[in-house]
Amino acid sequence: MKTKFAIGCLVQWYEMKILPDYIDTLLAAVDMYDKDEVLIDFKLVVNQELEQIDQPDRMPSLVEEFNQQMKRFSTYNHSVEIDETLTTIADYRREFNIKYCELVDVLVWGETDMLVPKQAFLALNNLHQNVNTPKYLATFGICKMWDETWKVLEHPEFTDKQHSDSKDDWWGLNYDMTKEEMYTFNDKVEELEVTIVHPHKFNGCGLVISSEVVRSGVNIPHSAFFIHEDTAMMLMTQKVLGNIPQYHFRNILMVHNRKHLAKRSYIKGEVGATVGQKRNSNKWYVAANKMCEQNVYNMLNPNYKSYTWKDVFDSLK
Repeated sequence: MKTKFAIGCLVQWYEMKILPDYIDTLLAAVDMYDKDEVLIDFKLVVNQELEQIDQPDRMPSLVEEFNQQMKRFSTYNHSVEIDETLTTIADYRREFNIKYCELVDVLVWGETDMLVPKQAFLALNNLHQNVNTPKYLATFGICKMWDETWKVLEHPEFTDKQHSDSKDDWWGLNYDMTKEEMYTFNDKVEELEVTIVHPHKFNGCGLVISSEVVRSGVNIPHSAFFIHEDTAMMLMTQKVLGNIPQYHFRNILMVHNRKHLAKRSYIKGEVGATVGQKRNSNKWYVAANKMCEQNVYNMLNPNYKSYTWKDVFDSLK
């Protein structure tokens, strides 16, 4: 019996430019496995309480573009929703975990700036069918991250490279990798190299969670109301289930183009030369990021009262 998967992706209206590449790689991965065994979930958020669109008449065309992309899944098991409420990545992933943990064996967190390895579901099926640990996490090899603490997750061909901020260095923090480039790495693989990461270390892009983890009561707390939901999930997993295995496909590259400028398009008044600068040009983002981070690292403190969106908005008055 094959493993059944669900993969979910939140799409904010300003991310539409980068969505097609994610879909290209997702379809290739599903087709290499079995499209009947993968439930595909998308939610488009058109709310403008945080970011406002530069031209009001642009939104209908973005929604139409999204709908056109969703037609590519007409013969696949998929669910699509357009949401007008303030919905963050933490909100979506919390709901996704709950919605699908009773329907499938394994959950996968997708992202618009993610490129899915073609071998992803085949490798994960092999893992799920052969491990004797029903509660586990899994990750794929990644590009270089911010510092040396992420080295344990790096794909082998990135490990010996020096950190670079150049847009021209394929291993650099600011390089936007194409799916064709990713495939050149992964097509070389003849045998999977699977390690165990201890202690847990991951970001949310491409995180794999056995559904038994969520069925056991682990999920993203509501105090993670905006971002840092991946850290919150990690801390809750450790609190409830302890040091369950994190299996890591070291030589299968999963691309996270987290610095891609096109992931923040059409936003009114946002300025900066990088994604980080663009985000930080919004006072609400700086406040929400700080408050959410404090919530996550204090969520197990019985004497700590969590911040909410109301606190964020009140701080800006």
